[in-house]
Amino acid sequence: MNAKASFTPPSLLLTTIGLSLATFMQVLDTTIANVALPTISGNLGVSSEQGTWVITSFAVSNAIALPLTGWLSRRFGEVKLFIWATLLFVLASFLCGVSQSMPELVGFRVLQGLVAGPLYPMTQTLLIAVYPPAKRGMALALLAMVTVVAPIAGPIMGGWITDSYSWPWIFFINVPIGVFAAWVVRQQMRTRPVSTSRQPMDYIGLLALIIGVGALQIVLDKGNDLDWFESSFIQVGTAISVVFLAIFVIWELTDKHPVVNLRLFVHRNFRIGTIVLVGGYACFFGINLILPQWLQTQMGYTATWAGLAAAPLGILPVLLSPFVGRYAHKFDLRLLAAVSFLAMGLSCFMRAGFTNEVDYQHIALVQLFMGIGVALFFMPTLSILLSDLPPQQIADGSGLATFLRTLGGSFAASLTTWIWIRRADQHHAYLSESISTYEPATREALNQLGGANAQSYAQLEHTLTSQAYMMSTVDYFTLMGWIFAGLILLVWLAKPPFAAKAGPGAAGH
Repeated sequence: MNAKASFTPPSLLLTTIGLSLATFMQVLDTTIANVALPTISGNLGVSSEQGTWVITSFAVSNAIALPLTGWLSRRFGEVKLFIWATLLFVLASFLCGVSQSMPELVGFRVLQGLVAGPLYPMTQTLLIAVYPPAKRGMALALLAMVTVVAPIAGPIMGGWITDSYSWPWIFFINVPIGVFAAWVVRQQMRTRPVSTSRQPMDYIGLLALIIGVGALQIVLDKGNDLDWFESSFIQVGTAISVVFLAIFVIWELTDKHPVVNLRLFVHRNFRIGTIVLVGGYACFFGINLILPQWLQTQMGYTATWAGLAAAPLGILPVLLSPFVGRYAHKFDLRLLAAVSFLAMGLSCFMRAGFTNEVDYQHIALVQLFMGIGVALFFMPTLSILLSDLPPQQIADGSGLATFLRTLGGSFAASLTTWIWIRRADQHHAYLSESISTYEPATREALNQLGGANAQSYAQLEHTLTSQAYMMSTVDYFTLMGWIFAGLILLVWLAKPPFAAKAGPGAAGH
């Protein structure tokens, strides 16, 4: 173990590049498809709601794979697990690119999410292992920057690739990046001592988790199409989800080697910190899903311009991340988290003031302002949730928080699309009630459009739909703003001190 701890690769720079590239590629894939969804849905002949499966299938399978990381790393070794996960991710990405139908694409996205599970935790673990203690903070700040930049770069790259080439290339670009990252890490880390052990696997807990979470995600994704609980499919799916999640919770609380250590929730700061992390991330994820869709489907933006409108969100996090990593502990971390939620909440209320006339500059400036919140979000909330765990449980705590955060993003994607489309339908119905050829205002509108003919009616319908989606978008951002306001209050329930503890493989599970 000492030899392993004292190992230094031939080139720390190359090792860092290889590890960071793999994480960049994996995190990029959580958002790169966002702006391409309208194109993918159109090309594969499905609705925009069904298109959301491209996002949620990846996120759910990724979340389910995360708790297995610790067991797999102990069984096969950290470096070997990282390299194989990266190469399998490359293969799954290629298969996504050659998909000819939505079921095919969703199936390969599930595979992609599963093999991506170990990449982020292993990158964290290996970076901590190869950097001297004095420089570990810098290594983790770099990783935090990669984690923030990748979701921002995703929509820009996804939009440009979709407009300039074709959507399969958003997956094909992973092939050279992944192969290079795996090769570099193998060259640099092949002489690192390996210690493996065979530990019992919690198969019952894992099976209950897969069925429970899988059924819940299907219910969330299919609910709107099937009119929710009017459908026997949704009723059965919900019952399966509830039963298996109940089995999962009971089993995990009583098993000696649980796949997910739910006992950690007895710690106050872990409980509060995880709730605000999952809540904040779910809202952040939903906002970055709905904005490009609204810009493309209702505002006439191309995929590239939708990506560019969302991009300023990443500017301040990139500039501020090193300072947050270095100076955050001089402040009360609850205050920093509260400022983060305040900035993100205010940005939502700003968007709730948008109209169909809003210009690119206004959208981009609000995104830039929200970047203050994103820069202050991850580090304080992670520090708070890990602060009251015993050192030997820090790796488990980080793993569980990452698992729930990923799951929260997935559920947010499904619920966001459902809320947005449902509210638009409701607004459309209300607006349509006041439209009648006997109404003077309607007759005047039709006369301005060229008289009561089919073309004028189609144009009027288009205006109604556009207005209904605008009103739904305003409703959605207002809701997000109030959720962030609630998180500001919630984070103050955590209790200091929030000083980091040194745990074995801290944050690496």
